[in-house]
Amino acid sequence: MTATLGTTPTTKTPDLGPAVELVSKEEGHRQPLAPEFVSAEDFSPLEVAYDFGRVRREDIEAGPKNIWRYKKLLPVPSNVEEIPNTEPGATRLVQADRLAKALGVKKIWVKDDTGNPTHSFKDRVVAVALAAAREFGFEVLACPSTGNLANAVAAAAARAGWRSVVLIPKTLERAKILTTAVYDGDLIAVDGNYDDVNRLATQLAAEQESWAFVNVNVRPYYSEGSKTLAFEVAEQLGWRLPPQIVVPIASGSQLTKVDKGFREFGQLGLVEETPYKVFGAQATGCSPVSAAFRAGHDVVQPVKPDTIARSLAIGNPADGPYVLDVVNRTGGAIEDVSDEEVVEGIRLLARTEGVFTETAGGVTVATAKKLLETGKLDPDAEIVLLITGDGLKTLDAIEDKVGPKATVSASADAVREALGI
Repeated sequence: MTATLGTTPTTKTPDLGPAVELVSKEEGHRQPLAPEFVSAEDFSPLEVAYDFGRVRREDIEAGPKNIWRYKKLLPVPSNVEEIPNTEPGATRLVQADRLAKALGVKKIWVKDDTGNPTHSFKDRVVAVALAAAREFGFEVLACPSTGNLANAVAAAAARAGWRSVVLIPKTLERAKILTTAVYDGDLIAVDGNYDDVNRLATQLAAEQESWAFVNVNVRPYYSEGSKTLAFEVAEQLGWRLPPQIVVPIASGSQLTKVDKGFREFGQLGLVEETPYKVFGAQATGCSPVSAAFRAGHDVVQPVKPDTIARSLAIGNPADGPYVLDVVNRTGGAIEDVSDEEVVEGIRLLARTEGVFTETAGGVTVATAKKLLETGKLDPDAEIVLLITGDGLKTLDAIEDKVGPKATVSASADAVREALGI
């Protein structure tokens, strides 16, 4: 793997707001902002470093009702909100009292990201990636995807007037295929799993100089979009950090960036730097990070995914080791749950709070339940659950589990008989 995949089509200095350089995660090597994702010095992932200056609560509160209210904390142009984009974010934080009662805990909040433009948190990261890609002079927005990212990239490109190229496993849920294809970009189904698709994307990113693969050559910028979940949770809680948060794990990037967002808010004095614990959730059929945590390892061994939670089915998660670092540092834990538990998690959230989540959210809810049963989550401390995608995307997971209670003739008597009244 090389540090640079392709070259930028322009030499202009990018306007990426407070972002000043890239830094390697392992040894802290620094280099100029560029569409690169691996350090040439230590071959570790690159992430964005900033000079934030002064950021005040009132400045954020005066901003737009989307993620651009946090633009002073993101690698995006100073006028980002003026350029056509999908304007994601500002999703609701639900006080889930009925779910809390069902699980026997004091208070649970559900961060419901199904309200984003393409109904998943991926709209956040793609919006940031597109803004950075435009500054670097790219012309095509591309990605390998397990589904939600495919939707977000195709929609964001359509809104911006860009071409999109999206690579997906051919076994992806039908709903996610349709909700990507409708935007009329170039959707390519690949005979293989996500890890195969990701390898193909890395090869193409090296060959196609004008293509911005959001989770490959502009990944350092893309991943920063997940911080906005942390920012919104803290702001919606009244400018404070939650004691406990449960985050689903696919590549692992989201979990690490939620932690980064909390830390940045604390360092900037926007919230009090109170302790918090980060918990990770995986499906048992693709649980390499959970297995590493349980074994006390700091290395994640790749696995072949086999789970209904396809949006989390990344057998070789790029940020797995960094997830372990965050969870161990904050005193959290990582668990995994069976497909049966995933479905029950979906149904539990739906019947208690009226929130219909996809399988990834089912993983989060079911994992929280398991963490409570094993004493790893404190039932007396507040808990935030990240629900990252809409259940309409994964109808196949529940189609054999739910349906009409009865089928009757068109008469009131028949309805009363069916209901036993």
